[in-house]
Amino acid sequence: MTAVHDTTATDTVASQRSPYLNLVRASAVYDLVVTAGFATPWTLALVHAALDGLSGALGLGAFPALDPMQVLYANLMGSVVLVWSLLRLLRTQRVHGLFDGAARVLFSLWMAYALAHGGPDLLWGFLAVEVAWGVVQLAPWARRR
Repeated sequence: MTAVHDTTATDTVASQRSPYLNLVRASAVYDLVVTAGFATPWTLALVHAALDGLSGALGLGAFPALDPMQVLYANLMGSVVLVWSLLRLLRTQRVHGLFDGAARVLFSLWMAYALAHGGPDLLWGFLAVEVAWGVVQLAPWARRR
């Protein structure tokens, strides 16, 4: 029984060093950095002001003012992504990459929808990053067929 336990422990350690799991962790760190500020109304106000300033500096136009429902939805999204990111960092599993890739497909679709309906051009940068993370996390699963 001990040998099985030792093998499992060794396999777990080896799998924790896999390039794919490192990729899943890296995507979690990216999400923490980019979305943590959306998790509270106070930090969202700061993020909104910063994104508005960046968009203006790049000549992409101003961001629309936030209303209470936009704040609520941004805080809900930020909170869920924050928890999801922590799970991927602290209990990393291969399947997390699959689900995160699927979530990024959905996020990309909704960003594209927003852009098609007059969303701020600054979204193009975020859309490109979402698509890239989705592709690199889903590609290994597509090859497994």
